[in-house]
Amino acid sequence: MSAAPAPAPVPARAVPAASPSRSSRALLAAFGLAAAVDLTSLLAAAELGHQLAKPLLMPLLAAYAVTRGAPRLLTAALLFGWGGDVFLLSDADWAFLVGMGSFAAGHVCYLVLFGRRRTSVPLAAAYTAALVGTVALLWPDLPVELRIPVAGYSLLLTAMAYRASSLGLLAGLGGGLFLLSDTLIATGVAEWPQLPAPDFWVMLTYIGAQYLLTTGALRSMYGERRTTV
Repeated sequence: MSAAPAPAPVPARAVPAASPSRSSRALLAAFGLAAAVDLTSLLAAAELGHQLAKPLLMPLLAAYAVTRGAPRLLTAALLFGWGGDVFLLSDADWAFLVGMGSFAAGHVCYLVLFGRRRTSVPLAAAYTAALVGTVALLWPDLPVELRIPVAGYSLLLTAMAYRASSLGLLAGLGGGLFLLSDTLIATGVAEWPQLPAPDFWVMLTYIGAQYLLTTGALRSMYGERRTTV
């Protein structure tokens, strides 16, 4: 009598991930604390708190993602975001351009990470309309030397925000928040009227964007248990 056939191997990604480690929990808590300090400092106009907390955000989130098995492209995107954060702490025009370039490199990492998954055609139309309308409105009020860089960056950012939806609701919301955050920055550069405490709203939407993109990417690629805390 022949032996029963061996069961087919289970793909590695189908195996439920172990519960989050203590280090993962600690890193996520530290990220949350740094975010709270940064946002509180912005509301209180405590510039030192912002200067100290902002550079900690993306390294802590990247370290957390690594402990959860993040792909290298996700880690790279977060670290390029850290580079943008650091350069944008300066008010110099050159630092703004370098920071924008660092964020752009992060968006490229996200786009490669998202791959060719399907996305919504109506959503593409909505994002295209938002891109064209926003750039057209901002264009006359932007400094001449920043018009082309901002337009090119906006195209890349919008593509990232749209493609993020291919990973599900969380990543899609993260992409949308990233677009909103950088649009708020652009309106400041164009010297449009701002909300009270404008930097608070920029950072609130940015922190939420990066966290949701990270969580959405991990959940999409490794399953819900990998990102549950």
